[in-house]
Amino acid sequence: MNPSNTPVPIQSSDIHHGKDILRSTGMSDGTARRVTASPSTKSTPTAMAAKTPSSDGANHVPASASKADRPVTTSQIQTYLSVTFKNFLGFMSGMKMLVLVILCLQNSIFTVLRRYSQGVLRESYSKHEVLLVGEIIKMAFSAWMISKSLPEDCPDLKTRLQYLVDTSKKMFILALIYGAMNILSFVSLRNIGAGMFTIFAQCKIMTTATCSAIILKRSYSWARWRALISLMMGVLLFSEPIWGNPDNMAANEGGNALVGTAAVLIEVTLSGFASIYFEKVIKTDPLQLGIWERNFQLALSSCPVYLAFMLFNRGGEAGLFGGWSLVSFMLSLLGAAGGLLVALSIKYGDSILKTLATTGAIILSSLLDHYLLGGPLTAVMMIAGVQVIISICNYTFDATPVEPLVPEPVNKIDLSAKTQDDVEEAPLISKSTSE
Repeated sequence: MNPSNTPVPIQSSDIHHGKDILRSTGMSDGTARRVTASPSTKSTPTAMAAKTPSSDGANHVPASASKADRPVTTSQIQTYLSVTFKNFLGFMSGMKMLVLVILCLQNSIFTVLRRYSQGVLRESYSKHEVLLVGEIIKMAFSAWMISKSLPEDCPDLKTRLQYLVDTSKKMFILALIYGAMNILSFVSLRNIGAGMFTIFAQCKIMTTATCSAIILKRSYSWARWRALISLMMGVLLFSEPIWGNPDNMAANEGGNALVGTAAVLIEVTLSGFASIYFEKVIKTDPLQLGIWERNFQLALSSCPVYLAFMLFNRGGEAGLFGGWSLVSFMLSLLGAAGGLLVALSIKYGDSILKTLATTGAIILSSLLDHYLLGGPLTAVMMIAGVQVIISICNYTFDATPVEPLVPEPVNKIDLSAKTQDDVEEAPLISKSTSE
């Protein structure tokens, strides 16, 4: 206090002390003089906010400043990293991640073992016989799982399986689609080279996403679309040893390139449609059958298709069920396991995640093929493999939510039946607890 209003002399130590305070608050001497000397500056909340430093030592930016002018604070970076890490943990946790990892391993081992069987051992069995035996194994295993999951108030296994046979029309349509894809791949490979076929085959990544957006009404963020395009290009580059060979790119002698190209494009479109169709049946069908029941229906419907192919080709080079070995039987087991894992991956995830798992298996199987069987592994393949992994991470780490599928209304059983005939006519749609 200075009651006489007599000017107090300023000491040099006070000046140095004031400069230290200004430097600690991030303000220069010139800034302090402008703020103090300006007569229009008032102690309003906005002006005080402009002069008050933030808690982390940086100048506070007025709310009127644009987002581009605002500096990124430490708290914003921490929030972004926290959200990304939580999204990663959400993807890694639960049954979904376990199923996808096992599916990736199954695809990799199946590919390497098939390459060993056909490329090294030169076995002469028919691939249609291997697929048929795999479907029979899958059907038997699914029936066993159904028997273990039947509730006490549900009919016996024979009645339940008969009901599944009677209601397997949707799965029979899916089996016909798979059969058509088999024929189209045969037609395309007769008219175009293996390299051209490989290039067009990568389009199934985009056809699956497109069918998901159209049929299931799902909306994906632009970040995920970019990740899928990057994934497709990465897989294409990874296949460079195939399409990079001039002999593989040349059209087959006497073939029609237009017919071959049309066949492979129809095949990849059907592949995307089949994946989304299967997902829609599993998640939104009014009957709400269990995953093992749907696998039983699909295996049962696929057996006639593969049997027809086997009889048409009269078996392999060694005749019907000739040339079989322990390796070919293991391929049938792995094929059956792959069908079950695909259904589980769609149930706990979706068709896009299933595609990501099978795409990642391409990288893993190529590495195993290189170190175990001496397959190619070039610098371009290694770079493309890194691109595929980054694309998968970009897709899975995107925090934009995808709308879940809502099951259609369930057709309730009419419990007002009075006669025994009415009771027998009521559909047996009691849910299994296999889920």
